[in-house]
Amino acid sequence: MPFPRRAGVGQPASAGRAKFRDSFPLRVLIQMTLQVQTWGHFVGGKLSAAGGETLDVRNPATGEVIAQVPKGAREDADAALDAARRAFEEPKWRRMDPSERGRILYRLGGLIREKADDLSRLETSNQGKPLRESKADVFYAAQTFEYFAGLCDKIQGDTIPVPGERLDYTLREPLGVTLHVAPWNFPFQLASRSVAPALAAGNTVVLKPASLTPLSAIRLGEIGVQAGLPPGVLNVVTGDGATFGKHLVESTNVDGVYLTGSVETGFQVVQSMGKKLKPFTLELGGKNPNIVFPDANLDNAVKGAALGAFMNAGQMCWAGSRILVHQSVHDAFVEAFKKRVEGLKVGAGNDPNTRLGPLVSAGQRDRVHKYVNVGRDEGAKVVMVGDLPKEGDLGKGAFLTPTIFDAVTPDMRIAKEEIFGPVVGIQTFTDYADAIKQANATQFGLYAGVWTKDLGTAHRAARDLEVGMVSVNEYPVTFPQTPFASAKNSGLGIEQSLYAIDHYTRIKNVSVKLD
Repeated sequence: MPFPRRAGVGQPASAGRAKFRDSFPLRVLIQMTLQVQTWGHFVGGKLSAAGGETLDVRNPATGEVIAQVPKGAREDADAALDAARRAFEEPKWRRMDPSERGRILYRLGGLIREKADDLSRLETSNQGKPLRESKADVFYAAQTFEYFAGLCDKIQGDTIPVPGERLDYTLREPLGVTLHVAPWNFPFQLASRSVAPALAAGNTVVLKPASLTPLSAIRLGEIGVQAGLPPGVLNVVTGDGATFGKHLVESTNVDGVYLTGSVETGFQVVQSMGKKLKPFTLELGGKNPNIVFPDANLDNAVKGAALGAFMNAGQMCWAGSRILVHQSVHDAFVEAFKKRVEGLKVGAGNDPNTRLGPLVSAGQRDRVHKYVNVGRDEGAKVVMVGDLPKEGDLGKGAFLTPTIFDAVTPDMRIAKEEIFGPVVGIQTFTDYADAIKQANATQFGLYAGVWTKDLGTAHRAARDLEVGMVSVNEYPVTFPQTPFASAKNSGLGIEQSLYAIDHYTRIKNVSVKLD
């Protein structure tokens, strides 16, 4: 599939530099390192001028600063919320013919497709993941906007039979101003995942990307205006989470909060809602089991388990970081799995041969590496140990090679805690009941994989696993039209699918006496 080239990324500090930026594609700008580009907030349909404190944005493959973004202050947060409030109350957007709103969102998806090459390179240079994964993320974001574009004129209420001469019906209305706190592991895709249904329902949006990976979110704001979003409908502001993000969450000017992040961050958001009751959706962590039954196609299971564990360097809430293998096929699986993982090329994401890029930051790399030592101290069998490269190009970045532990038991920390890196633990089970018991022995309940040729086993496991999503004979998989759901401490609410619209609207009941 071709990825068309498109010029223009980043926010320079002046209009002159803006024209310069729009004249050159990203690959040229990256080569021209005379000065670091400074990006601004995107508020009220335009980029702000650079000024005040800034945050450095680094390429995790090299450690180099590639951009600077504002370290937002309270007044920046309030300005974005005010712009969104004005746009909602105006009310050009929320009262727009829903089919016209859908056409704008569909154009937004099309523009993302047109700009896929530059967006993918931008994502890779900022987040670190292999370019092929960034391209998949960008196209998934385009599909998400296109899917919810088609729902704009299908958000409807019901008529309800009631006693007497009455007509009773419901209206489904937008919430108002919605706040979206996006993570650093899939910056563009997961921002789009919650922004698209919010806009489809007629809300106006303030998006706060992670401070480590803000660049593609700012571009999303620019693209939205190009697609026809009225000013203030989509605003993007940058800053830290502890103070800037907390102020946004607590603001009485916010009508709904949507977070993708860690369990700890989710708890903090709930506690920081402030003095206003707000709907919220939390998509949090996971410690997901991939269960290989004895009749599974072993080659497919090995391929799927490797993808599920090491895609995006394991920095995924739905990473298959626990592999449960039946004792009869354990040895064959481990041998084949190790061989496949040994073949994953570690390197910078812009190298087309790379299959395992750097972690998002040196701090995240060091945090994950501590778990490698934890696993060894707990007595897990080391099949492959993750190293911190010291020499050559890899020594400059936040790289960590893969770790495979075997003989992991459910009581070990590496079996219970979300590591969020290229570390996987293999557990052995004896029968179906043992597999389900081990799989459910966790505070998390996001995702699970089942590998079997037996349909009865597959459907029973799908029923018995305490998770929001189950995939059979592939891992991982999701689509814009399928619910991204969770159980236990993995979150509340649903992203994607028709069900997501429920979280971005409120129901109003109307009763009319006819006589």
